[in-house]
Amino acid sequence: MSKIFIHDNFLLESTIAEQLYHQVACKLPIIDYHNHINPQFLLGINSFENIFQLWLRDDPYKHRAMRILGVNEQLITGNSSDKEKFLQWSKVLPKTIGNPLFHWSCLELKRFFGIDEILSENNAEDIWVRCNKIIQNNQFNIVELLKRMNVEVLCTSDDLLDNLKIHQSATEFAKTITVKPSLRADSLFSFDKHWIVKLSQQTNINIESLESYKKAIQQKLDLFDNAGCIMSDHSLDSGFIFISTKEHDADKIFKQIIKGETISTQEKIVLNSYLLDYLGQEYASRDWSMQLHIGAKRDTNSLLRIKIGSAGGYASLGDSQSISSLIGFLDGLSLKRKLPKTILFNLNPADNAKFATLMGSFPKEGVSGNLQFGPAWWYNDHYQGNINQLTDFANYGIFGSFIGMTTDSRSILSFSRHEYFRRILCNQLGIWVTKGHVPADFEMLKEIVEGVSYKNINNWLYKKYENEN
Repeated sequence: MSKIFIHDNFLLESTIAEQLYHQVACKLPIIDYHNHINPQFLLGINSFENIFQLWLRDDPYKHRAMRILGVNEQLITGNSSDKEKFLQWSKVLPKTIGNPLFHWSCLELKRFFGIDEILSENNAEDIWVRCNKIIQNNQFNIVELLKRMNVEVLCTSDDLLDNLKIHQSATEFAKTITVKPSLRADSLFSFDKHWIVKLSQQTNINIESLESYKKAIQQKLDLFDNAGCIMSDHSLDSGFIFISTKEHDADKIFKQIIKGETISTQEKIVLNSYLLDYLGQEYASRDWSMQLHIGAKRDTNSLLRIKIGSAGGYASLGDSQSISSLIGFLDGLSLKRKLPKTILFNLNPADNAKFATLMGSFPKEGVSGNLQFGPAWWYNDHYQGNINQLTDFANYGIFGSFIGMTTDSRSILSFSRHEYFRRILCNQLGIWVTKGHVPADFEMLKEIVEGVSYKNINNWLYKKYENEN
């Protein structure tokens, strides 16, 4: 019989790594501060009929892998049956060795369904039946899965116009899990006519100027605040440029948009810069944290964008980011004493050192890790990418201040990635011990693991600080 792949000491290569994981890391709760889970899933209603709907339907990582192998789109997002799509994925998974999808998928099947076999074309029918039997069990629901993973706080990504009452309902249903909204602010920068009309209708504010737009936004931010929101999120794609802008100049451009006039690329940058600075100040005033996801190149394949939408798993790394614009944005807020606690997620690994060194550029008295070099994100969230992020964080910052991993996923099953990260974390500390780079002091290392896995993000999100920026 072949050895079980996901065994107790998976990825743990030393005794100290095993001790740190089994005695410390695996017992800690999870605070997932950034994901794209639909909060409707958390109301106790089992809305998944089979393993495809739960595991594959909303996962662009897996869709991307299938497209790379030339799978027909009908068998990915098209009209083929759920079972046909699952069987097609079973042919793909064995070929993903070396990609994080292989580790993640094996963990997901093991932790949520107790399946030790590697999914393949040979056992797909059997695993389809076994998983579906578990899913159709009356005791199978999403909240119970999250409790099994020891999830304590879950922050979803929500548009400014979304209904936030569901988060309170989900929290009341889950009892031991707090479900919080976080503001995904991208729609505010799209200046889509239909979206602005909806904002006007929901706030009863006639939006005809930048000032009225801001008033409507403020009203919605207050609702987010009352619903327990403590974080915002911005996607600053490849080529992000920030220009310090006066309100008068931004207002002129905004009025052109309201009139239906076309604005230039430079005018869009000016307006975006003003709005981003304004929102940063609003977040600081509310004691929210700000996430900046920087460096994606999303407009790659126009045909796929038309066919399957804007988030289909076909984006790429963007060019290396100009650090001057990022510094200009952060420094402007700092000068106003309005820089919120901030996480920088970068997609281009060539920017790791630039982003990581900024942790020392914008400190705040009384705050540990005021500006964070965020966890390995998107294409960097593989085995080596996590190691690179951990070592770069340590080399350029203070390792003990890191706030740890988040799923950034639409899939409930992806919460097993916290285990993946914690195993890599403990193993990396074990490697440093083995090489003699750090002392074999279990109590000291235990404190680091507790902080990075749980305590740091808990303190970072919830601790109130008396000192101003």
